[in-house]
Amino acid sequence: MDKQKIDLYLTTNAKYFEPSAIPIIRQKLENASEETLLTLQACELKDPTILLILSLFLGSFGIDRFMLGDVGMGVLKLITCGGCGIWTIIDWFTVMKRTKQKNFSSISMII
Repeated sequence: MDKQKIDLYLTTNAKYFEPSAIPIIRQKLENASEETLLTLQACELKDPTILLILSLFLGSFGIDRFMLGDVGMGVLKLITCGGCGIWTIIDWFTVMKRTKQKNFSSISMII
């Protein structure tokens, strides 16, 4: 695949991934076909900042967990009001990292 296209994709979407994942994605994209890049561009990535804001305001209802696809923990947070606030506070500090890991795993399945 063309190096300029890879650089453009990574520059545009760098905020969705951990900095340590960028070289891994670059290496996988160099060996991928053009159709793979088109599929990746159609893939919906979750914005870590938006999930942090949702976690701050609606975290006790489990909305952040539901958006990440963790339905079981979302229901548990909803029933227990965020684990009496404890899970909500923990999620404030971990939601961005979990979102970036989820984005990386979703594009790793495509590549």
